[in-house]
Amino acid sequence: MAEKILIVLHQNTSTPGRVGHMLKHRGYDLDICRPRYGDPLPETLADHAGAIYFGGPMSANDDEDYIRQEIDWIDLPLKEKAPFLGICLGAQMFAKNLGGDVGFHADGEVEIGYRPLQATQAGRAMLDWPEIVYHWNREGFTVPDSATMLACGDIFNQQAFSYGPAAYGIQFHSELTLAMMHRWTVHGADRLLMKKAQPADIQLRARLRYDEATRVWLEQFLDLWLAGDLRK
Repeated sequence: MAEKILIVLHQNTSTPGRVGHMLKHRGYDLDICRPRYGDPLPETLADHAGAIYFGGPMSANDDEDYIRQEIDWIDLPLKEKAPFLGICLGAQMFAKNLGGDVGFHADGEVEIGYRPLQATQAGRAMLDWPEIVYHWNREGFTVPDSATMLACGDIFNQQAFSYGPAAYGIQFHSELTLAMMHRWTVHGADRLLMKKAQPADIQLRARLRYDEATRVWLEQFLDLWLAGDLRK
């Protein structure tokens, strides 16, 4: 039986995108869980090779039972030293679990479209990072000194961090497929009017230029992330 990865999604239409494709290619089964719609989170990750929280239009600050439940549940992979990855909203939930803050930009700016990324010394020691990455977020996060910053951005400074042996938070969307970009820019067209958001046509042209570096990074990152399981 193939090993499973817990995939936590936040909308009925959400998918794990390119991350899901790469995990399946590596032989993993995807155990899809949507706590927002009543799916229970597991009481242990002993039967999983790792867990990934994906993004969504809600906020880690929302006063909803499933939001609080998901934030608190992150204690489990940290305790079990299981690979955990939070992407965008997932990273913000992870930051809140560690005692960090999540909030809007002081000048009302958003990260929607392709923005520059700069790896820290710790990040560069892990692997090569893309210089331009895709975002779709209105909020950023701060993390406590107990976490290690791996990459920074130009609107929300903190973009990627690690904690412990196998847990990561990543603000940008390396999982993005072309179909997902079309869906987001059409159904979320109102967000393209926000301060610093890129128009859809610029995003589509930028993908042709920058996506390959992100794909290469994601292949390498997933191998590193999955190898971080110290339970074995």
